[in-house]
Amino acid sequence: MALTDLTLTPIGVIHSPFRGPKEAPQQGRGCGAIGEVEIFAGFEEGLRDIEGCSHLILIFWMDRARRDLLIAKPPHEEETHGVFATRSPHRPNPIGLTVVELLGKEGRRLRVKGIDATDGTPLLDIKPYFPSLDSVPEAEVRRPSS
Repeated sequence: MALTDLTLTPIGVIHSPFRGPKEAPQQGRGCGAIGEVEIFAGFEEGLRDIEGCSHLILIFWMDRARRDLLIAKPPHEEETHGVFATRSPHRPNPIGLTVVELLGKEGRRLRVKGIDATDGTPLLDIKPYFPSLDSVPEAEVRRPSS
């Protein structure tokens, strides 16, 4: 397989109260928005034992993002940065990642809190959030001085 021959298959769709990118919060963790993750029928078996996870990492395709931008200006900063040094949704491969709290499961539907994706966003994967592995309290973002 050549490096340019990459295919992703959505495993489901995210349902949220946000109808478009301008409505979605910058980060979901602080907003407390409730959403639903619908898993497609062929992937339902992968949800076995998911109720044992208090939090999940959702990986999704930001299908309404631009893919031609390499410079971004975070809303809370004055300076622009390379897109790979930001959390901008506009990037060559608009893959989104968010941590949500699992509130419940009913069949192929997961009710989650802290969603920041827009309604109808394709879901690529779900992973359990492990505080011992996924949290790096000493991590920093250091910006160059102007």
